[in-house]
Amino acid sequence: MTEPRFFAEAAEEIEHERSFLRELDRAIAIVMEGPHRWPQHIGGTRRYVFPRFPFSLVYFVEDDVVVIVALEAEHKEPGYWTNRLR
Repeated sequence: MTEPRFFAEAAEEIEHERSFLRELDRAIAIVMEGPHRWPQHIGGTRRYVFPRFPFSLVYFVEDDVVVIVALEAEHKEPGYWTNRLR
């Protein structure tokens, strides 16, 4: 079997997703380096806003452990994830 061929649009979508995953990995690494550096958010959480994508990493710190609550999309209602804190 030969290598697959991609429509140009499909290749762009895949590259976009790869870029997003790299940005997510970067966000987690940055938060882990200094979790208290990012501003407070809803319900005692903190929030790191992605510079290139319309998302935020919402988390809290408990006993020196970073607990990620949500990957909050800008287009969703703020705090839609608060029921996870119960």
